[in-house]
This record gives sequence, structure tokens and C-alpha cells, in this order.
Amino acid sequence: MRIDPELAATLAAIVDEGTLDAASRRLRITPSAVSQRLKALEQQLGRILVVRSKPARLTEAGEAVVRLARQIALLEHDALVGVGIDEEGGARRITVPLAVNADSMATWFLAPLARLSSGHDIDFDLHRDDQNFTARLLESGTVMAAVTSEETPVAGCSVAPLGVLEYRAMAEEAFAERWFADGVTPGALALAPFVDFDRRDTLQHEWLRAMGVSPEGVPRHYVPASHDYALAVRLGLGWGMVPVPQEAPGLVALGGPTLRVRLHWQQWNLRSDLLDTIAQEIALEARRVLGAV
Repeated sequence: MRIDPELAATLAAIVDEGTLDAASRRLRITPSAVSQRLKALEQQLGRILVVRSKPARLTEAGEAVVRLARQIALLEHDALVGVGIDEEGGARRITVPLAVNADSMATWFLAPLARLSSGHDIDFDLHRDDQNFTARLLESGTVMAAVTSEETPVAGCSVAPLGVLEYRAMAEEAFAERWFADGVTPGALALAPFVDFDRRDTLQHEWLRAMGVSPEGVPRHYVPASHDYALAVRLGLGWGMVPVPQEAPGLVALGGPTLRVRLHWQQWNLRSDLLDTIAQEIALEARRVLGAV
């Protein structure tokens, strides 16, 4: 049995765009044609490939097919470049989906993408998630590569260290004077509000435990965007673990341990010149900003 690349690409378009109607606009065919292609592929494989929700959601079988579709598109792009068609202006632009944690995106990740975009016909599709969860997007076929804290490679992927993103507990000066007038003590930390990124973020909790304080019951604000998170700390909304590259005048360090998050680059284990070029540019920027592992 063979999977028709056109049908696989149609499934990828459905999940990328969220609905069959949106996929039809991207593929420039009718919604009925999209539905017929999906039905033909599901009948051929004898599997349900996508849950018809809004947005559309892949089944486990659908994830495998989308992974294949993206790999074919990547290898086809490399082949067209290899035969020189890109120099004649005939090569299609390629979409490269990547997963990255919010703090990396806010501090160092976008600069290498801008450089890559200036020299290659790439459309980057960034998926933001916590560094502890980005590897899951590789498994599902949603992305081709990811910045992740996981050093064990996902099946079918290679992994390389990027560097260490360091976080220090910081607070705005007036906030620190109000809440920590007698020092950053366990008693003061149990009362002082802090800023949490979201309910999966554990950095503030780890630091509190290291300071002898249970995070349960400590007042907190949720600010689920990296730039806004750092701004909230600078404005005195609460104290928080701020990435070293985002430290700014007006913030004071609260002491305690510096938390170090080791970041890795995981990508599909394919012989792809384009994917390798992306990896090299990102690794170069990571070494410049994050330093050696």
C-alpha cells in the first residue's frame, strides 16, 4: 500500500488551517474536493485520520500521515534547490513549522529566523509551548523541529544541546521595599504575590521550595506571555523568575538560587540541507546569547 502524497498534503492543510473550508482556500480547490480527498485517504488506510472538530484535530493515525506529508514537502524542496529550479524563480515557498518556548522566542529565537528568511524562501510557522512540552509537537508531526528541555530524542529525531537559559528571582524596587523590608524571609515570601506564567510553569514554585516555602496558598498573578510577564514584574505586579536576557533597570535580585534550564534542539532525523541550515543558524545564535552548555 502507498500513501498518495497529494492526499497526505491535503490532510496536513486541513490540520494546519483548522477546517476543510480554510484548507480549500489554501489549496485553491473546492471544499467538496478537500472532503473527497480526505474520505479517499481514510478509506484507503481504513483509519479515521482527523476528528471533525473546530479546529480539526488529528488522530494518532493522522499524525503519522501528516508527518509523512511534511517530510515529503521538505525533501521535495531540497531536491528542487539541488537541481537549480529555485534560481529560475520556479520553486515553491516552503512552510517550516517549529516549536519554541515563550522565553526563547522573546529573547533570542527570532533573530536567526529573520536572517534565514532573508536568504531562503521560507515561511516559518511557530508553535509556542512550555519547553517541557514542545517535544510532543514533534511526535505528532505538527512541527519539524523544536526547542525543548528534553535531551532524550523523540523517536525519529536527532538532538543537540543549545545552551542554558538562566532565571533569577527579581522584583521592582518599590515592590521589594514593601514586601521584603526585613529581608527575603520565608515569612515574607509566603505573603508576597508573585507572577506565574501559566498553570504549567514550575519555575517560581521550584525557587520557593528552595527558599523553604511551599507555593501552595501564596498569592499569584497569571500572565501567560513572556514579554508581558517581564513587564508585569517591572511594573511591580509581583516578583518573578526573569530570564537573565530580560533583566532591566529598576529590578532588584531577591537572592536565592539561579535556576538553569538546559535547552536542546530536536529535529526530524532526515538528510535535509534546509533543516540542517536552520539548525546551524539557531545553534549559532544560542551560543551567542546563552553561552556554552
